[in-house]
Parts: sequence; structure tokens; C-alpha cells
Amino acid sequence: MIRSILNEIIEKRNLMEGFDDAGRPDMKYYAFDWDDNIMMMPTQIIVQTEDGKEVGMSTEDFAEYRSMINKEPFEYKGETIVGYADNPYRNFTTEGDSQFIVDAMVAETGPSWDDFVEAINGGSIFSIITARGHTPSVLKDAVYNMIMTNHKGINKGELITNLKKFRDFAGEDEMTDDDMVERYLDMLKFHPVTYGEGSAANPEEGKIKAMQGFISYVKDMASRLRRRAFFKDDVSNNFIPDFENVEPTIGFSDDDKSNVDKMKDYLRQAYPDGDKPVKTYLTKGGEKKEV
Repeated sequence: MIRSILNEIIEKRNLMEGFDDAGRPDMKYYAFDWDDNIMMMPTQIIVQTEDGKEVGMSTEDFAEYRSMINKEPFEYKGETIVGYADNPYRNFTTEGDSQFIVDAMVAETGPSWDDFVEAINGGSIFSIITARGHTPSVLKDAVYNMIMTNHKGINKGELITNLKKFRDFAGEDEMTDDDMVERYLDMLKFHPVTYGEGSAANPEEGKIKAMQGFISYVKDMASRLRRRAFFKDDVSNNFIPDFENVEPTIGFSDDDKSNVDKMKDYLRQAYPDGDKPVKTYLTKGGEKKEV
């Protein structure tokens, strides 16, 4: 009996993800760094010791040491590191595309995993803004695999339920479940900011540029959703009050303090009046906190 009641409560809560108590989309969007934020990936940056040996460095350690690499020797794993090895980001570029798909499915989850699951299950729009340089479609394929296998809390059924609610709210035509998943993935934004161009050692500028584009994108998405809801010829929309006044908000999480600090600086300059569309969260050390 108790288990039945708990299951009913959980089901009702899950079905409301992505919508507020009035039954309207909550206009909540997400932007995630990937490494050590969503997933604790085993991929390593390759650095070089004083005697020319190559050593793999985890992304978590790299966030701590990257300001020292090629600038001053330091001790790491019992070795004296003097700089980067040749092609140090080989595992984070298109050369590592295939391995990324494998690693994403076996990696431990990170401090923003629950938010990532919430975003997907709720049918919310999100962006992946990562310093990696993989082909963008590879990130999309990894998320697709997670959805189709109900990976670690992701629930394809809940996603479909909420996508149907979004489509009904906006008065859109019906489509198959698989087509809805494909359409949903097409609406997400995948930004490996060092793909093609960009510095993996200093990805802050690329992440800010990606965020600028995502802010514009979600504002346009929110505007179009409002218009479709307004013009939908359906009396069921009468109970949805003041939807035109609901502003979109984005939660951005990253484990690298430098990335978060630079993002905060950009937001302060871009929105001097304080009405920022983005909330920033630092997940360094596995603990998520708003900063």
C-alpha cells in the first residue's frame, strides 16, 4: 500500500517536470559542461615529463593544473611535468569521436547528472557547452543512446509524455514516439567549442560565445512557444494565465572555476541592470553551488 502511494507521487512529480503548477511550460532551460559535471569521463589530456615521457592527466586534475602547464615545472603522479606532449588533446578531438561514445556509456555520473536527467525527462531544451573538440553530432549520438537505453535514471517514457504535452500546448501535429525523440534531439544545441577552431587550453571565450548563441536561441524558442499557444484555437488554453509574462531562465553548470568566473564577468557586462537570464553553478570537487 505504501509503495503504491509512493509510486503514484513519484509518477505525478515526473509528469510535471518541464511544466509549472498552472500546466504551462516553466521556461526553464539548461546549459551543461560535460566533463566532471555531467559525467566523470576517463578521457585524459597528455602531458610530458622532463625526460620526455608522456603522462595522462584527468580532466578534473587538468582544471587545477592547466594554468601551470608550459609555464613552470610541477610535480604530478610522481613525475616532473614540463609541458604538453605532442597533440595533447588527441582524445578530445574528432580523433576520439568513437571512443567518446563508449566512454559516455561507462563513465560515472557527475554532480550535475540529476539536473541532466531532469532536463531530458522533462523534455526541456538544453545545450552542451564543452571544451572538447568532437564532431557535434557525436555528442548528440551519445545523448540519443542514453535516452534509448534509459541510462541511469533517464526515462524515454517520461520524455515522450512531456514532449506530447509540449506539442499539445503549442497545438502541433501528432507524430510517432521515435520521431518525437529525433525532433527533440534536433532542437538541442551541442557546442564542443574547440571543434574546428578554438583553444582547449583556454576554452572560456568559446564557451561565452556558445552561451551568447544559446541565450538568443531560447529567447526565440520562448517567443515562438508563446505565439503558438496564443493562436491555438483550443478552449483548454483559457486556464493558462499570463503566460506571455514568463521569462526564460538558463542554468549553466561547470566544474572549472575559471570558466564560471569568466561567464559571470560576461553576464555582468552584458546585463548591467542585473536582470540576467543565466544562473551560474560551480561543481568543482563534486559539489554543486550557485555562484
